[in-house]
Amino acid sequence: MTRQMTLIGAGRMGSALAGGWLKAGFAGAIDIVDPNASGTVSAWADQGSVRVNPEVAHADLLVVAVKPQVFGGLAPSIAQRVGPQTQVLSVMAGVSLATLEAKLGTSLVARAMPNTPGLVGKGVTILCTKPEISADTIAVLKSLLTPLGTVEGPIDEDLLPAATAVSGCGPAYGFLLAEVMAAAGAAHGLDPDLAMRLARKTVEGAGALMEASEEDAATLRRNVTSPNGVTQAALEVLMSEAALPSIFKQAIGAAIDRDNELSRETE
Repeated sequence: MTRQMTLIGAGRMGSALAGGWLKAGFAGAIDIVDPNASGTVSAWADQGSVRVNPEVAHADLLVVAVKPQVFGGLAPSIAQRVGPQTQVLSVMAGVSLATLEAKLGTSLVARAMPNTPGLVGKGVTILCTKPEISADTIAVLKSLLTPLGTVEGPIDEDLLPAATAVSGCGPAYGFLLAEVMAAAGAAHGLDPDLAMRLARKTVEGAGALMEASEEDAATLRRNVTSPNGVTQAALEVLMSEAALPSIFKQAIGAAIDRDNELSRETE
């Protein structure tokens, strides 16, 4: 089926989605609305692959990928592109389904929370829909998100803040791990550049091993922890009651609280 797709916002995540649709041979026309379109987007337009900032028209599928803080101001112009049958998919954090409905004037809304590894096709995206959505529409929405990587869900909206705190924020936790590992190595005498290379490649390698393995994370951790060895000595510190388990529980809670605050601010 040929569809009219409109993407609102072509920043890093929006561009990653559009690039994935083009590679996958999306069966339809793609309009991109972004007053500051990148060189990549402009090149797609020059090639005839997309239209940039076309005249207002109703879309079959409309993906909103702007920053949540500016959505309120843009909502009236976005709503002009929403027709009676337009399916809206938001990839904005903190903008609820109810707010999307109210500001865009349609009940055909869904949300998705991607993370930044989606920029290289290695992300995970959480899909959130209304209970009454059809299986066919879910399949369409998942197909739009697969260029970013794995798609999980749909899940209930009340679980989305927790999922976002784990996967949406999660890449920053991984980057921080490499950062603090390198700093600790430098504090114990390693050259800072060497320490960062070691930390970065170790985190990258651990992720690749976990992706390739059928074993869960806890089993993989135990596999590299010899009894009474140096790894166990380090883990006894990291896994103590006041260390990583407690800190991560607090961190996830703080992220959830902020997500809920954003939802109230964008109502």
